Amino acid sequence: MTDDRLRRQMEFCLEADKEKQIMRHTFKSNGIDRENDAEHAWHMAVMCLLLGEYANEPVDMLRTISMILIHDVVEIDAGDTFAYDEQANTTRQEREQRAADRLFGILPPDQGEKLRALWDEFEAGETAEARFARAMDNIQPAMLNFATDGKAWTESGVRLSQILKRNEITPKGSKKLWEHSLGTFILPNVEKGRIIDDK
Repeated sequence: MTDDRLRRQMEFCLEADKEKQIMRHTFKSNGIDRENDAEHAWHMAVMCLLLGEYANEPVDMLRTISMILIHDVVEIDAGDTFAYDEQANTTRQEREQRAADRLFGILPPDQGEKLRALWDEFEAGETAEARFARAMDNIQPAMLNFATDGKAWTESGVRLSQILKRNEITPKGSKKLWEHSLGTFILPNVEKGRIIDDK
């Protein structure tokens, strides 16, 4: 007979599989398919592993990658909220808090509390690890938008002011990666008219 701890751990593992079904607005580099939340988290984790040397301050890599891997699990219940959907963003925090309560509550209390604390830390963005994780969360889609000639930005009529507002936190995690993202991914798409220049 399976003990309750293992049962709860396996239940969460199976529930986490649903993250593969949550589709994002960002296109994969092929410019055809949209990525799902699980692909986004995996890609961010790989980027974090490779680009950690550009964090503004030393980070605990395991803690940062752990944060990255669970940061969007709440979207299983709350759904993906497009970064530039102003109306949907007004209810995002409330929806995600309810989702966090349910999803992390599936786990044994010690693990549920640990993962919930990591998720809360990511959301608060106040530690070196959270700041770098959130920088990855902004740079990864910018890179994919660049690779697809700004396809998602163009489809949604995204404005430069929206991108700059969302990325106010990015240089707090990595000034160098933000400068690269701005100069390589974002501004060339402004010049080509794929991002609306409202600045």
